Amino acid sequence: MTVRRLCRLAAIVLSIAAAGASPSRAGGEVPVISRQISDFRIGSSETRFGSLEFLGGLEMVSSRALFGSLSSIRFRPDQKHFVVVLDTGQWLTGSIERDIKGRLSGLSDVEITAMKNSAGRSFEGKGHMDAEGLAFDGDRVLVSFEQDHRVDVYPDPGFAESRAIATLPILIPRKMLSDNRGIETITVAPASSPLKGGVVIVSERGLDSDGNRLAAILSGPLKGRFAVARDGSFDVTDGAFLPNGDLLLLERRFNMAEGIGMRLRRVKGADIRPGAIVDGELLLEGNFNSQIDNMEGLDAFQAADGTTHIILVSDDNHSILQRNLMLEFRLSEPAEHKASN
Repeated sequence: MTVRRLCRLAAIVLSIAAAGASPSRAGGEVPVISRQISDFRIGSSETRFGSLEFLGGLEMVSSRALFGSLSSIRFRPDQKHFVVVLDTGQWLTGSIERDIKGRLSGLSDVEITAMKNSAGRSFEGKGHMDAEGLAFDGDRVLVSFEQDHRVDVYPDPGFAESRAIATLPILIPRKMLSDNRGIETITVAPASSPLKGGVVIVSERGLDSDGNRLAAILSGPLKGRFAVARDGSFDVTDGAFLPNGDLLLLERRFNMAEGIGMRLRRVKGADIRPGAIVDGELLLEGNFNSQIDNMEGLDAFQAADGTTHIILVSDDNHSILQRNLMLEFRLSEPAEHKASN
């Protein structure tokens, strides 16, 4: 690793470790400037990575200090409008724009609104509103928080103006979740899968006695706790179910010895059940030679042509040394995966 990269890594690690305060709770319309990214591997035109095809991406900046700290993203059924939670305690909504070739070209109609807790209060900083995970569940929006570990429920539509209207039992003892390594992932399984629309959470680094990451199915016929096998120094930062019921998990690594890293793994839906320890197929791995940063958000959707698209976003921690990225891939589905559930 070069000295320049080592210094940049040190700064990034310090940024992630810091529980910085939100610049301001004031929201409203936000201008965003985007630069297109054409290559996933820096200096290479390669687009195929196993079952994934890189379709393009964006590097995004804004004159508004609140823009950044993107923790989780979910797309609406039109595959254009999205909702993001910021770990500084805000909602971010907007739309993606595409160029004539269908590649990501920018964001529009971006707005930021302060989140409210169950008492209707908003907070600056991360102590009470460190939002990390986001899921749509019918007429509800579910948000997972760390530090004050919980899953809050908001009405949909109306989440941006509403207080939290309920809190879900998380099934994982809070004492087993560290302050800044809590419930990073919340997602809802397809109704046609074995989990029958169950809500699933996965902790970033809440570990059981064997060192596996704590996870739980919060609802449905298979309600109960399970675990995700921990592999090396990677932590889970988000997840999303594929249409066939398999679970995609986004993983991140930041340390001085190994550097920056990102992985995408696929867990078979049929393996997720109470008491199980699940692993998964490695689909993609990135490092300093890739267009990645502090990758925290993931969503997957079925495009109009029937293919599955995966979009990843990064959290810049409001640091000038980090970037807000949005990357898009297309997943090639072998026949056995299409029919696995």
